[in-house]
Order: sequence, then structure tokens, then C-alpha cells
Amino acid sequence: MDITYQHIQETAEFIKAKGIEAPQVGIILGTGLGGLVKHLNIIQEIDYASIPNFPISTVESHKGKLIYGELEGKKVLAMQGRFHYYEGYNMQQITLPVRVMKLLGIQQLLISNAAGAVNLNYKKGTLMLLDDHINLLPENPLTGKNINELGPRFPDMSQPYNKRINELMITAAKKEDVELHKGVYASVPGPNLETRAEYRYIKIIGGDAVGMSTVPEVIVANHMNLPCAAVSVLTDECDPDNLHPVSLQEILDVAAEAEKGLVKLFKSVIKQL
Repeated sequence: MDITYQHIQETAEFIKAKGIEAPQVGIILGTGLGGLVKHLNIIQEIDYASIPNFPISTVESHKGKLIYGELEGKKVLAMQGRFHYYEGYNMQQITLPVRVMKLLGIQQLLISNAAGAVNLNYKKGTLMLLDDHINLLPENPLTGKNINELGPRFPDMSQPYNKRINELMITAAKKEDVELHKGVYASVPGPNLETRAEYRYIKIIGGDAVGMSTVPEVIVANHMNLPCAAVSVLTDECDPDNLHPVSLQEILDVAAEAEKGLVKLFKSVIKQL
């Protein structure tokens, strides 16, 4: 399905009609990272299934709800569960919610994901602030006719992650005593985890962490001149010379523990935006 500007407007109008007005910050919550919602003063929840043109989250660990509420004095719109290329959706469908949130009025976008640590100095259970990324996905959300109303044909990507928000994240991590690395995120199609040779390759090309999301949303945010920042929860260590099978349950368990630090960071940053 090709997403047009009309689709995006139609979806935004539907959400607006549900009483969602002037959200300031958009949040995308990754695998096993829906807990931030507990800290929201919830005003409205909408199931993805009821939103026109929205895909439906097919991953068990993704709830599939759009949640509008207040957090640290700001109106926020949170995606509890995101969409992935491996679910069979195209890149335009995956990034539709980011387009819609921008039309609804968000001024900043905060993204979280679960990722594997390729940089072996980074241990599982810690967080990594994305400073840059490598796109290893086979499609780009900007392929096809450009939506001129939203952004230019050839958007710049020299600073994909907003410098000011990243600085707020680093300051918040020091203040809250949360271990926060900084690094490069490599995005792969999934859904399988990587082979030993693939981990070696990702390390050689400059990746510190690897995951199956985030980059499409960041490309679209940059296309629309929407400042964004992203944090990976490092759920496993990808040591090709000492690789052990890892289950989804293990990933979710580590994510649930590390999420406490992520919540502290997001709350502190949102307060200052």
C-alpha cells in the first residue's frame, strides 16, 4: 500500500476527532518497553486496529495502542508498540504514525528500541544513545513519489539525531546515575538474529548495536524536519567468538529491568523540552 498525503491527513483527522489535541512530544516504545505508559496521566487510548490506514502490531511484546496523556507537564502521544519490516509491512506503512504525529502537532520525537550490543565494551542491561546509524534495510520510506507538503526530495542526514535532545539525555543520565553509552545503531531486516559473521561485519563497518527498527522512523522525522532522539536498551551481547542462543523471553526480561533507567531519562528530558 502506497501512503499518500491524503491517507496521512485522514488518519490525523480521525485521531483528532477522538479528542487528541496539540500533543507536544511523540514517543515510540520498542520491544518490551511499554512501561513508560504507567507514568502517564492518560487522557485517551486508541487501539491501532480502529485507526484508519494504521497497520496492526503483530508482535506479542508490542501492545498496539496509541496513548495520549500528560507527562512532566507536557502533552505526549505515545505508540505502545511499533511496526517492523519483518512483519510484512512496507516502509511507508511503518512510518505512517510518525507522519501522523507530526501533522497532529508534535515538536519532538523520542524513540526507544531493544538492540544487541556489538560493541563488547557495552554490557547487556545498559542503555545506548544513538549518535548515528547505518541503514542495512532493503527499502527506504522515502522511495517513490515525494510528498512535497511534508519535506524535500533529498533530505539531509548529516545530523539525524538532534544535538540538543542528545545533550539533554547525557545530562539526565549523569543526574539520574543511569549508565548511558553513545554509539552507532545498525538497522537490519530481521526477524532472525544475526550470525557470527554478520556480527563481525556490523562491527567492521562501525556499528555499536544492532536492531530491527528505528531507522525508518528517523529518516521520516528528518524528512519532515522533526527533531528526534533514540535510545537502545541493550538486551544481549553479540560476541561472535562466544555466541550463545538467546530467546525472546531473555530479551524481554533484560529490557524490563533496563527500562527503569530509560523511563528516568525520558521523563527528565520531556520536562526540559
